Formats: sequence, C-alpha cells, structure tokens
Amino acid sequence: MPVKPIPDGYHSVTPFLTLRDAAHAIEFYEKAFAAKSRGVMQGPDGKVMHAELQIGDSIVMLSDEFPDFGALSPQALKGSPAGLHIYVEDADAAFDRAVRAGAKVDTPLMDQFWGDRYGRLTDPYGHKWSIATRVKEVSMDEMKHAMDQATAEMQQQRKKTA
Repeated sequence: MPVKPIPDGYHSVTPFLTLRDAAHAIEFYEKAFAAKSRGVMQGPDGKVMHAELQIGDSIVMLSDEFPDFGALSPQALKGSPAGLHIYVEDADAAFDRAVRAGAKVDTPLMDQFWGDRYGRLTDPYGHKWSIATRVKEVSMDEMKHAMDQATAEMQQQRKKTA
C-alpha cells in the first residue's frame, strides 16, 4: 500500500508547541479547548518527548522544553511572538471555558470589524490563543473602511488620554 505524503487527519501546517510541564498543559488544553489526546510519548525521565492533541479538526503537536536541544518554552524565552487561532461554532462558550480553565484574557471577546466575534487569551504556559466565530461576511472594501474608522477612533482616544 502506498504511503500518503500527508497523513490522514493532518493539514498542510501543523503547529508544534514547546512547553514547560507539557503533561499539565495537556490537561489544561483538554479543559480549555476540548482537546482530545492522540497519544503521548514520554522519555525515561517522564518528560513529554512528543504528544499530539486534536482540537476541532486540527492536530497540535507538543513537547516539554529541552534546552540542550534548543527547544525552549515561552517562559524560557520571556514571551512568544506566535499565536494559535481557533475557529469554533460558539466563541462565547469556548472563550468562557478557556478562562475558567485558567487562561488569562488579553483581548475581551467582542464583535470585530472583520466579521468575527473574537477574543485573545494567554494560556498558563505562555502561548497566545485567539478564539473566533464568523458572525458576518465582510468584503475587503468593507473591512478596509471599518479598519480605517477603528484606527481613527483609537487615535482620537489616545489624544484625549495624552
């Protein structure tokens, strides 16, 4: 039987997270994002060498940090420039579940000019997540107009507080 170049269940891009205390992070992701474990491989010391979670229709790979091999967590790096975005049927329920599980709110959930009900969180391990539900189809012209309007309003607000 021929080997599939992209295995079943995977998409072209699969995120891989490096975490401090991956075993607890897996528990958090199960509570916060309804993740389902696809398997966890531990090394002799009990650290997670490789794990896979299913979140919605996507797979997320993860492991503990291994500084000797350059695998550093956001805590070791003092932050992370990357984030993960999840589209769900009900952003309010998903966002609330993640907050109850221990995520910190960065941007409250609200309807955004690009057509999504959207909010941003940081998980207890330093990774950034955004959660969204598409609530309105917006053309690129409408989005540009709304973005320009939002930018002008932010600039006015900054002038008032300066």
